Amino acid sequence: MACTTCQSGNGQPKGCKNNGTCGTDGCNKLTVFDWLSNMRPPQGTTPFDIVEVRFKNGRKHFFKNLDRFSLSIGDIVATEASPGHDIGIVTLTGELVRVQMKRKKVKEEDEEVKKIYRKASQKDIDIWQMARDKEESMKVRAREIALRLQLKMKISDIEFQGDGSKATFYYTAEERVDFRQLIREFAQEFRTRIEMRQIGFRQEASRLGGIGSCGRELCCSTWLTDFRSVNTSAARYQQLSLNPQKLAGQCGKLKCCLNYELDAYLDALKDFPKQDVKLKTAKGMAICQKIDIFKGMLWYAYEGEWTNWHMLTVVKANEIIERAKSGKPVAGLEDFVTEVEVEETTNFENVVGQDSINRFDKPRSRNNKRKKSSRKAKRKSQKNAQ
Repeated sequence: MACTTCQSGNGQPKGCKNNGTCGTDGCNKLTVFDWLSNMRPPQGTTPFDIVEVRFKNGRKHFFKNLDRFSLSIGDIVATEASPGHDIGIVTLTGELVRVQMKRKKVKEEDEEVKKIYRKASQKDIDIWQMARDKEESMKVRAREIALRLQLKMKISDIEFQGDGSKATFYYTAEERVDFRQLIREFAQEFRTRIEMRQIGFRQEASRLGGIGSCGRELCCSTWLTDFRSVNTSAARYQQLSLNPQKLAGQCGKLKCCLNYELDAYLDALKDFPKQDVKLKTAKGMAICQKIDIFKGMLWYAYEGEWTNWHMLTVVKANEIIERAKSGKPVAGLEDFVTEVEVEETTNFENVVGQDSINRFDKPRSRNNKRKKSSRKAKRKSQKNAQ
């Protein structure tokens, strides 16, 4: 999604240059489309007095509109914070906020649902922009201090409160970090209140964003909000190679997309026999070498004959297993092998010369050689006549 000002002209991106804080709220991540915006509430009902407000990097909270301000999506408001106030952008109003609170399991009477003070004035917006402009230089300086103190942590982002009274440092670390000396130096260097907040590697990737191996933006930075645990068993069920370089995302953890189609694979594997189950035949024991979930096929090979594979369907493999359990094993797998039907491929012939690279070039005329030879013959005859 993007607003109309984020188009490109003459090779240069136009853009509103607000870094995801434009009034239309169209170039932000985790944006919710208000499909009830053109519908009025029934008569006699008051509109829902809680709105959703977005802060930096997709951080969203719910706030009570106790003073009944006329708010719409894109309005900049001053909200309650601890201490002081914060500045955010309204991203959702109306009945959809009630649905979002129910989905996120947030109740209206919770203490975390604070109130909106007012619509932000121009002075509030100026202070907010000045504080945000200092974040990048502070992040570079904060990383230098952390390296000097030899702390095993990575400061990934800094977020200033709207009134500039507090700065939150987001960091990642594999071990527990003693940053008491770090906070003292930060407070002395930046002259503001410091809050350190540890986040996971997935949350860090969602805040920073990036492009995945699929060529699209990261799911965690565009629409994914709940980070479920991903196990290597998800890759095994989907017959993927257990290569950590291919299975890991930019956060260093297993990719979240491994869970997207896992349920479909588990449903398809219910009819398949387990791969560790051997087929008992009169000829010998056969071990599963490969399965194809989409085609419903299994390949077995006798012990000692590993190069000779026999392809069976799921139904025939289950039949062989049941007959072996009943004490009547089959003679061999050869009687149950499924023949592969070779699809006929149509070979298209080059009838009109479409495959030729120089088909649009003017061909050389062979008449030129004939004309030259006829001219030479005439000259010789003229000389002989003289």
